[in-house]
Order: sequence, then structure tokens, then C-alpha cells
Amino acid sequence: MSDHHHHHHHHDHDHGDHDSELGQAYSLYTKIDTYNVECLNEVEDGSGKNVFKPWDDRLDTSKYVESDADEELLLRIPFTGDIKLKGFVIIGGEGESHPAQVKLYKNRPGMTFDDTTASADQEFQLQEDRDGSIEYPTMVSRFSGVTHLTMYFASNFGAEATRIYYIGLSGEFAPTRRHEVTICNYEAQANPADHRIKGVDSVRQQIS
Repeated sequence: MSDHHHHHHHHDHDHGDHDSELGQAYSLYTKIDTYNVECLNEVEDGSGKNVFKPWDDRLDTSKYVESDADEELLLRIPFTGDIKLKGFVIIGGEGESHPAQVKLYKNRPGMTFDDTTASADQEFQLQEDRDGSIEYPTMVSRFSGVTHLTMYFASNFGAEATRIYYIGLSGEFAPTRRHEVTICNYEAQANPADHRIKGVDSVRQQIS
């Protein structure tokens, strides 16, 4: 009995390891400038932000984004640094409301539906995925140095509206270099060592 129990525990452990690896792989949601995420043609304002969440919450169907006038959705996703996008996972709505196609555009903030006639950096035919088991790998050479990602969902499997519960992004993150322009002018401050005067020790004691 103890052997069996041990084996069972070991299996759980392996499963947990795999999940935590996936959780780390899909942690780029923490590098999204969530406040400035925009979604065009969403039923509820601001709901586009809901699909970017921890891997462990991917099956939570209480929050989602749904299209309004037709099946199209356009997500504009700014990042807080440079992303190298390696792949993504999409959990969509039940049945025909699951998106059937997505086009990815790199570093083109402010895109509208009118701009989606431009050729995408990469496009994918999607399959129905209810638990996040299908990963779509990107051509990494095209998706390095991404500061903004546009995802255009052009169609679904036949429903009037498209619904998405979860979008997971995997890849690497580097802080944007242009933010490191702060120059520290320590040199301009007086250095006490340059002004040695009588009694400086007693002054130091008072300061401390």
C-alpha cells in the first residue's frame, strides 16, 4: 500500500512540475501594460484585458471578451519592455463561438479594422481548444523586439459572436533600453573628503 501511495504522490508531483513549467512559460501576461490594452468591437468596455491572466486561471470562464457587432475582435497589446514572442495559446468559447483565425502584427500600435488588410507578420488557422493544450509557435525571428502586439481575430466557426476566455503568450522579456536614460549627477554633490576641516570628526558623530 505504501508503495502505491508513494507512486501516486510522485505522479502528482510530476503533473505539478509540468503545470508550473507551463505557468512560467506563459508568464508574459505580467509584462503587458494592462491598463493600456485596447480591444475593438468588444461587447463590454475593458473586457479585452480579462483574457490575460495566470496559467492557473486559464479555465476560469467567469471573465472573457466577446465580440459585439460581428465575429471580429482586434486586440492591441502594449508591453512594458521588449518581448521575444515564441508562441501562444488561445482558449475560446464553446462550439462555433471559438475564434477560427488570428493574424499577428508586430509594433503597429493604433491599428483599426481598416488596417487589417495589410499583410500580417504571421497568421494562424486555429482549432477549438477548451483547456489550453494547443500551442501555436511563432516564427521567432519575426517576433523579436516586440513592444506592441496586435491580434486580429477575423472569424470564428460560425457563431454570430466570438468569445475568448484566455490568451497565453510565451517568450522572453527584456526591459526597454530607452527607459534607462536617467543620468545620476552624483559628481556634482560636494564630497566631504574634499573639505577636510578641523572638528570634522565631531560633526560626523552628530550626524550619525
